[in-house]
Amino acid sequence: MVNICCIGAGYVGGPTMAVIALKCPSVKVVVVDIAVSRINAWNSDQLPIYEPGLDEVVKQCRGKNLFFSTDVEKHVREADIVFVSVNTPTKTRGLGAGKAADLTYWESAARMIADVAVSDKIVVEKSTVPVKTAEAIEKILTHNSKGIKFQILSNPEFLAEGTAIQDLFNPDRVLIGGRETPGGQRAVQELKNVYAQWVPEDRILTTNLWSAELSKLAANAFLAQRISSVNAMSALCEATGANVSQVSHAVGKDTRIGPKFLNASVGFGGSCFQKDILNLVYICECNGLHEVANYWKQVIKINDYQKSRFVNRVVSSMFNTVSGKKIAVLGFAFKKDTGDTRETPAIDVCKGLVGDKALLSIFDPQVTEEQVMRDLAMRKFDWDHPAHLQPMSPTATKEVSVCWDAYEATKDAHAVCILTEWEEFRNLDYKKIFDGMRKPAFVFDGRNVVDVDKLREIGFIVYSIGKPLDPWLKDMPALA
Repeated sequence: MVNICCIGAGYVGGPTMAVIALKCPSVKVVVVDIAVSRINAWNSDQLPIYEPGLDEVVKQCRGKNLFFSTDVEKHVREADIVFVSVNTPTKTRGLGAGKAADLTYWESAARMIADVAVSDKIVVEKSTVPVKTAEAIEKILTHNSKGIKFQILSNPEFLAEGTAIQDLFNPDRVLIGGRETPGGQRAVQELKNVYAQWVPEDRILTTNLWSAELSKLAANAFLAQRISSVNAMSALCEATGANVSQVSHAVGKDTRIGPKFLNASVGFGGSCFQKDILNLVYICECNGLHEVANYWKQVIKINDYQKSRFVNRVVSSMFNTVSGKKIAVLGFAFKKDTGDTRETPAIDVCKGLVGDKALLSIFDPQVTEEQVMRDLAMRKFDWDHPAHLQPMSPTATKEVSVCWDAYEATKDAHAVCILTEWEEFRNLDYKKIFDGMRKPAFVFDGRNVVDVDKLREIGFIVYSIGKPLDPWLKDMPALA
């Protein structure tokens, strides 16, 4: 029986290992983490993350060949293959601050593996890491090896939150990078044998270590670039009277471009896009490729511009002040079908509105009040550190309240801002919402989920990103 241990029970480690356990009944899989509360949650009926289909997978395997434990050293010692799926936050101080990845947690994991190992091991990079991380990890392991052989592989994840289980069941590709040595190739084959139990062989790609590491950063940079491209177009559409949905549909019909990731919005979020692009920028700068670094920086600049443009549009439309006005925020997660709020555009939009003294009433079906308050109190990049190193009791923002119902959130509000594309927001009774709001009643749709004409018929003044502007809004241009 192959023994697999995964260090890190987060958004990547938990679902990935659960699916490996389900698809490979002859493999024993243990997910370990030092966070006791997180492991307790994985062992309970209330899993620590929300992901469609995850509950069923975990319940089928847990206690059979899938285990969650805080006894990190024991299970690492017993494992043949060790996946490392720890946080790699952006550095906030020192060399490369604001761009470079902080590999503190990765390095301590590597040192612990070297300390406790009593047999040869394959160590697999699962976290998103900068190119050449494997080389550094290899040095730590070999210099502390006591004669034990370690092979390092890069096996980046390409999961999309909200569809992670389906992505794992039916991946576009599984990428495995290893050393081009006999030992390295044997290790690649061993990991390939695990995935081959359910993934067709032509979808399992093998490369050298550096190509695998860079492919992950490149894939996220390309996806984020598409979002920033369509968001840049959305600003031009508003200025000219074009409709961004029609433009992106026409563009996406070109088979060379395709329709995915062409939905204009208030901006991209999630744990990877910004972090990976900043990382890419830093690597380019370190290699003297400043023009390349500036090219990728622009993707993030457009994303930041889109968020501030949205806030400016809200304020300028409402007589240039939102001070003391109740604004309902529908959606706080960075996208639908997940409770993940990491780098969600809602954070910057809410901070921008609170900065103008608005009173916010927030509703998201999957995000707790504690999480909202924590996110609004946290400094940039702090979210990517383990929970015990984050601010403990977030200072309650008195301008912000969290509701458990969209109708409660919108009652007596001057405006509604839709910041996550939850399906239920398409089907709300907007007539009921309109009747309960102050007039004039505004809807600022940051995800293009509402039927603009229907809402205007009800009486709303509607702003929808990249759509022809309401006559009211044409008189009040958003400040740059």
